[in-house]
Amino acid sequence: METIKLGQDGAAVCPLCIGTWAWGDKLFWNYGSDEEDAKQLQVAFQAALDAGTTFFDTAEVYGFGLSEKYLGQFIQQSDRPIQIATKFGPAPWRFTAQSVSDALTESLKRLDLERVSLYQVHWPFSFFMSQETLMNALADEVQRGRIEAVGVSNYSAEQMQQAYKILAARGVKLASNQVRYSLLTRQIETNGILDTARQLGVTILAYSPLAQGLLTGKYTASSAEKPTGARRIDPRFSKEGLQKIEPVISILKKIGDRHGRTPAQVALNWLIAQGNLVAIAGAKNANQVQQNAGALGWQMTDEEITQLEQVTRPWLY
Repeated sequence: METIKLGQDGAAVCPLCIGTWAWGDKLFWNYGSDEEDAKQLQVAFQAALDAGTTFFDTAEVYGFGLSEKYLGQFIQQSDRPIQIATKFGPAPWRFTAQSVSDALTESLKRLDLERVSLYQVHWPFSFFMSQETLMNALADEVQRGRIEAVGVSNYSAEQMQQAYKILAARGVKLASNQVRYSLLTRQIETNGILDTARQLGVTILAYSPLAQGLLTGKYTASSAEKPTGARRIDPRFSKEGLQKIEPVISILKKIGDRHGRTPAQVALNWLIAQGNLVAIAGAKNANQVQQNAGALGWQMTDEEITQLEQVTRPWLY
């Protein structure tokens, strides 16, 4: 299985990561926490391992900790090497280095692990804790051995440089920046984030790589398939929004037909082809895991990549 390093010193991981935001989340994804849901998630977890996708992204806020707990349960029932990325949420009541350590302790308890491959700052909010305090607290945890690498999420180019500088002074290299990136959200290519990440040797973790399902081809202006959950209030899923992306879906289908792949697999493959990048694709069942895994193990031609870049230029800004 192809792998990519998290930053310069981090773990080697699969370039396709399983996102677990929906695991146990009722608020946004209307996904329950009953026994049947847990069984379905465990089957999805095993399907991921069988497909060679052993990198999972979670956060303390996902399902109010339930996502981490599910992962912890499943990990203990497996003998395969698994890499976990989770996140610390800056909040107004967290203003000391000890609060970072305490949050990590609670995440590790839920995950039933002594160490995580990647510990990320979920948002660049400062509130009452400075970036100096936060990054030094994370560097302390690297030295303690409880986290292998430090990452950030939703950081601008300037914020990423600041975090990198503080960590570097402690001998720790910033490993990653998790940001929204897909064929329909290409702003990191023009706002300095992608260029800065490459200059610093920081890996991009791309969340929402299928634009909440827009790039699957499942939703069209003429389709009877109606969006549910959070998608119902997203204007991109309106008739006008779906009409706007029809040229993109058309090319994804044409490329997919040539390679025996789905539009979603083509969209994920395009992201991975950018290099120094891990695509985080959410999955709640085994079928979704297997579908996502179909993005691996093949390559588009340069001409096909150029076609996709040209048709999605309206989403660069």
